[in-house]
Amino acid sequence: MSKEHFSQALANLDQPFDMIYVEGGEFDMGDEYGDLPGYCWPVHKVKVPDFYIGKHPVTQALWKSVMDGENPSEFKGDNRPVERVSWDEVQGFLARLNELTGYFYRLPAEAEWEYAARGGKYHAEGYKYAGSDRLKDVGWFDKNSGNETHPVGQKRPNQLDIFDMNGNVFEWCEDDWHNNYNDAPNDGSAWIDHPDRGLRRVHRGGSWTYAVLFCRVAIRNYNAPINENNNIGFRLALSPQ
Repeated sequence: MSKEHFSQALANLDQPFDMIYVEGGEFDMGDEYGDLPGYCWPVHKVKVPDFYIGKHPVTQALWKSVMDGENPSEFKGDNRPVERVSWDEVQGFLARLNELTGYFYRLPAEAEWEYAARGGKYHAEGYKYAGSDRLKDVGWFDKNSGNETHPVGQKRPNQLDIFDMNGNVFEWCEDDWHNNYNDAPNDGSAWIDHPDRGLRRVHRGGSWTYAVLFCRVAIRNYNAPINENNNIGFRLALSPQ
């Protein structure tokens, strides 16, 4: 698909391809309430630089526009989040998107994801979920989802006008999984094992299948990079040019 055709495809999407600017800052990353599993500890300060993040999870319409009509999702709908996409497959999507647009879209670092979910510079408000202390205001989870995903943008956004950061689908991050935050980077970068990458990747935010506790902004989870699940999607990130 040419860049001209890609631009036209984006213009025709029901959900726009919007990126939200997130002003950087310092925040406390991790389980501030002390009621989540140990892999959400210890709470530690992270200073995140400025970045952009998707206003919505990547939709099936956008995935199809980039991937020549392919749609792996179980719950079909152009405005629903794409799911059943492995971390490895997402890397292929990103490569094609970047070739078409001339930008370097990527997955968010786990710290970027949590900072954005907490509202960025408004994180001191301390909501348990992305923009509310009541998950039903901002997300689809096991009690209200009807056992399926939902079109993006139907619930309230958080303080940065970002939608669906809790529930609906988990969202892949760039980071390798680690069993706690000991020795985690404090500069907002993705925590990647070198010289070889780990066997698991982080995803955040909970999903339509999960209970409220496991959809909190501080909760973490993981999967193998080859796994395709109907409750895992992703969201774009972009560093300032």
